[in-house]
Amino acid sequence: MVLGNSMLIPVLPKMAKSLGVSQMQISLIITLFSVPAGLVIPIAGFLSDRFGRKKVIIPGLFLYALGGLLAGAAALLFKENAFPWILGGRVIQGIGAAGTAPIAMAFCGDLWKGKDRAKSLGVIEASNGMGKVSSPILGSLVGLIAWWAIFFFFPIVIAVVILGVWFLTREPEAQKEPKGVKQYIGSIKKIFKKKSPLLLSSFFAGSVALLILFGVLFYLSDYLETKFGMDGVLKGAALAIPVLFMSITSYITGALIKKQVELMKWLVVIGHGLIAASLVTLPLFNNVYAFFAGISSAGIGTGLVLPCLNTLITSSTDKDERGLVTSLYGSVRFLGVAAGPPLFGWLVGIGPDIIFWASAGLAVVAAVLAFFFIKVKALKASQEDGNKQAKEKQAKKPWLTRWRSRPSSITAWPGGPGLLLWPVNRCLLPGGEMRVDR
Repeated sequence: MVLGNSMLIPVLPKMAKSLGVSQMQISLIITLFSVPAGLVIPIAGFLSDRFGRKKVIIPGLFLYALGGLLAGAAALLFKENAFPWILGGRVIQGIGAAGTAPIAMAFCGDLWKGKDRAKSLGVIEASNGMGKVSSPILGSLVGLIAWWAIFFFFPIVIAVVILGVWFLTREPEAQKEPKGVKQYIGSIKKIFKKKSPLLLSSFFAGSVALLILFGVLFYLSDYLETKFGMDGVLKGAALAIPVLFMSITSYITGALIKKQVELMKWLVVIGHGLIAASLVTLPLFNNVYAFFAGISSAGIGTGLVLPCLNTLITSSTDKDERGLVTSLYGSVRFLGVAAGPPLFGWLVGIGPDIIFWASAGLAVVAAVLAFFFIKVKALKASQEDGNKQAKEKQAKKPWLTRWRSRPSSITAWPGGPGLLLWPVNRCLLPGGEMRVDR
């Protein structure tokens, strides 16, 4: 998913010159990928809850590849007149992207529980970050061929991802019939009625973190080229530095937070505080090393925030509504990404200092909202209710207790040369899944 924006950032100045458009116009390359994704994600979440995660992820990937092919072909055929066609391809890619990472977050929520869920979501966020780390360098390398070659790179990567999702993942079976649209919307209303302060403050914190990240990267791409003459792979590597810090921090945070709700809340507050402190000091130094130290600190702050929010949001809902809730979260994240480049492109005309001070102010607001509205006691009570309900469901099925580990046998190769009997051990796992060990 993140390749869709981050790979293009290093070549945006070159693309703007080739197509004869302004900095503000070229930012639409990012915006018109992210806005359609943000709008379609809730629909993708509903469909994934109703029909299955993989049945949404794989068609989404196909659309993502198709949009890349359209944009690349338009650049080759229409040359300097290709801009509207490229934007059309980016809209199709954005619609496809709606069925990728946000649904994968819900998929992780289905497959793991408790501390394993927190760890898996930390890995997802770290993978997201590693995509952002590698994509500026990849974009710069592919851009050495031509700026339009990046659009053809997407289908190649996506073919590998489709094969991976198809063959290497397995969904847990649905425990009950999927809800209709009215029931579904009613359930979501109930969730937001009970947990709107937590969810809305978390949504805002996530979108602000990514708005700032992509706004800074967009500004940095042009700044490095105009002020320091950086281009190609060197610029891609420089753009990757803050995202590398974010990715490493995301992985470590996901591994450490486990089910510690109070720690998650404080890391969200501290992370946004660190982003604000880093950005507010950037205009005070006219030194490239101090500049990179500042944006790297902001990357660390983002790495503290995102895994905690992922776990708080996925753990605050039941499996049946998780797809839509995580998709709504993915939607506001995408809208944050969409807003960053044009907002920074507009603010740079006013003055570079205002960019960093305004961003720091947004981060402070996000930290304050998280401090007041992420309620630790309410979250712990919700987790205890979930555990209690799970135990009650188990108690309603006393026949489960009769299934104990016991020897048995199965017949292999029926109709073959003789009968081959395997000693096996049957064991019913929590949740009703049968495990058979040879």
